[in-house]
Amino acid sequence: MPLFTARKQEKKVKVTFSNGLLFVEKPDGKQQAFPLEWFPKLLNATDEEREDWAQTAKGIHYNKLDLDVDF
Repeated sequence: MPLFTARKQEKKVKVTFSNGLLFVEKPDGKQQAFPLEWFPKLLNATDEEREDWAQTAKGIHYNKLDLDVDF
């Protein structure tokens, strides 16, 4: 019988917000910026909603907003 364990996924990118932009910093130090206008749900989200995200194979997923940002 397989044994399953619940582990919190390690976040390998850093996500910040400033001046109407979403900044994603990758482990290699490269940074991408996305205008929040591209993501109306994220633009109008609370801090709590913005902080509830998980890294995916293609980018990040905001759990409470059901929103994916691919990079």
